[in-house]
Amino acid sequence: MEDAPQQANGLPAGHDAAPTPEQEFARLGLADVRPPTPIGNFRYGVRAGDLFYVSGTYGTVKNDKGEDIFPISGKLGRELTVGDGYRSARLVAVNLLAMARAELGSLDHVDQVVRLAGYVNCVPGFAEAPAVVNGASDLLIEVFGPDRGSHARISLYQNDLPREAPVACELILYLRD
Repeated sequence: MEDAPQQANGLPAGHDAAPTPEQEFARLGLADVRPPTPIGNFRYGVRAGDLFYVSGTYGTVKNDKGEDIFPISGKLGRELTVGDGYRSARLVAVNLLAMARAELGSLDHVDQVVRLAGYVNCVPGFAEAPAVVNGASDLLIEVFGPDRGSHARISLYQNDLPREAPVACELILYLRD
């Protein structure tokens, strides 16, 4: 029996390689996203061995002046819905990845998303923090794929976050080199 013809990438002819994280980030229209401006004396992230710890951040976007603004602000269970929180958490993940790219040069250095911690600004009795933080988790899986993007996670309830941020997250990544 003959071996199937192979492409230069080692895959059988007619099969394309999975897109890289950088390609997925670009496909989602995020290649030009700039990380938020730090509001303290810290770096976007720090490498310790094969782990990269991304500093906590919020779901901000840049306005026409390059300033960070919150397109969604407030408290879950008061003026914000789970859907609002989900969208904010997705923006947080975009910023986390933009911060990682700024330090690492490329998301292609990431071998595995290890852990996501999400903090949800909510009223007492709000019970949907995991559904809110899914916004960040889902984006990470979109960018890195179901194997490399799946991660450990904690979703915490907060009675307040700075600047009326609905969600804050921090991230740990495992690097391939």
